[in-house]
Amino acid sequence: MRPACVVICRIHLGQGQTVPHSASELADYDHVRQWAMQSLFQHMDDLYQGTVIVDEQARIIWINARYAGRFGFADPQSALGQPVENVIPNSQMREVLRTGEPMLLDIMPTGDDQLVVTRLPLKDASGRTVGAVGFALFDQIQSLAPLVAKFTRLAEELAATRESLAQARRAKYSFEHFVGDSPLISEVKRQARLAAPLEGAVLLLGETGTGKEVLAHAIHAASPRAGKPLVSLNMAAIPDTLLEAELFGASAGAYTGADKKGRSGKLQLADGGTLFLDEIGDMPAALQAKLLRVLQDKEFEQLGSNRVLRADIRIIAATSARLEEKVSAGSFRADLYYRLNVLTIQLPPLRAHLQDLPVLCESLLLQLAQRGHMGRCQLTAAALQRLAAYHWPGNVRELRNILERASMLSQGDMLDEADISSLLGPLPAGQQDGGDYQQHMARFEAQLLRQALASAAGHVPTAARQLGMGRATLYKKLAALGIRTSP
Repeated sequence: MRPACVVICRIHLGQGQTVPHSASELADYDHVRQWAMQSLFQHMDDLYQGTVIVDEQARIIWINARYAGRFGFADPQSALGQPVENVIPNSQMREVLRTGEPMLLDIMPTGDDQLVVTRLPLKDASGRTVGAVGFALFDQIQSLAPLVAKFTRLAEELAATRESLAQARRAKYSFEHFVGDSPLISEVKRQARLAAPLEGAVLLLGETGTGKEVLAHAIHAASPRAGKPLVSLNMAAIPDTLLEAELFGASAGAYTGADKKGRSGKLQLADGGTLFLDEIGDMPAALQAKLLRVLQDKEFEQLGSNRVLRADIRIIAATSARLEEKVSAGSFRADLYYRLNVLTIQLPPLRAHLQDLPVLCESLLLQLAQRGHMGRCQLTAAALQRLAAYHWPGNVRELRNILERASMLSQGDMLDEADISSLLGPLPAGQQDGGDYQQHMARFEAQLLRQALASAAGHVPTAARQLGMGRATLYKKLAALGIRTSP
């Protein structure tokens, strides 16, 4: 039996120090400490259901009668010297001896019941663990029902919050959401699918509203990082003064008004996953060098800290700006541009693939019906032809907005040309209203072919390839519709 254990046993058995009565005795620090230990141990043994003490080999050197009787030992002396698990089957006293750390509140199953227990290591003067003492606080867990209920509620709320955050950081779109089967859109999706399993940065170029965010989500969802976070940051939506803290995080007190506990940046939140930097052409010059370090070395520092953090992320960047012109003008770093311009995908404007307009409208109207809890609307041929005559500066985002407004204002489930025209304004000069279905479709087809020729700079074979039809077929259609081509 070790000396520390002997002291504890003597205290409980009444062989320790007596209660101090005089000022001189109270001034004796060691005497008061021994008295307090004796009193505390006595109170815990009296109040709680069981007490057990083990040596450094986890053998029982003392157990009170109530606790011994609970485990079938009428005489507590018969339990002495036995491994604690032989007497208390689910005991964790050996783990306390191994770690030297207390278990202040634990629930231990004992047959059909459960005990709430506290386990403390016993250490000698040098700090070495030489034993452990355990107290069974309550013989029924119901005694802790309010505490357990509160703990359970907090645990459930924490789990729900984590799940909500995880859900918010998952990809919302897949390649199925990038709608279109025209040659231009098919090529974009082909390139994106090839880029998805790779680790290099992806740069998405295109006008606003062409679907860069949808494609970024789709690439992440098809990548090996799909199970990890997808975190987005729009450079144009955050003031320059806050952008660095938003991207890299900030240590406690890094700036006036900063969180006292510090804050994690998007780089930390995206660890293991993908960081989508939208409108990267608007990134301040001061941050471009720091982002370049992340791309080169996978390292960064929080605002107000010198501690170097690692960043296991893949970057997908997007912009509607002409980055090459910005590089030439000196407003965008050339070395950062070349780091990003490895896997580049150019998204076409809607006016360049109007053949996708019918399927886009169908998909958008279905989404609006599902999310808006309203009836699903359909477009008449005249309405579709009117949409095809528009130049769409806002691309697919503008198309969605027009269809949503038209659906909300419509009295029925069919959207006619009048429903659309009131939102788009008058037709361009030279375009005519009226006509039957065939006339509308002929005008739509003519508009489509003119757009394809314009996109191909008048080169018929290129336009035919973009439209997914044979060159001879396109020549016949152009002749039938009276559309002239360049000689």
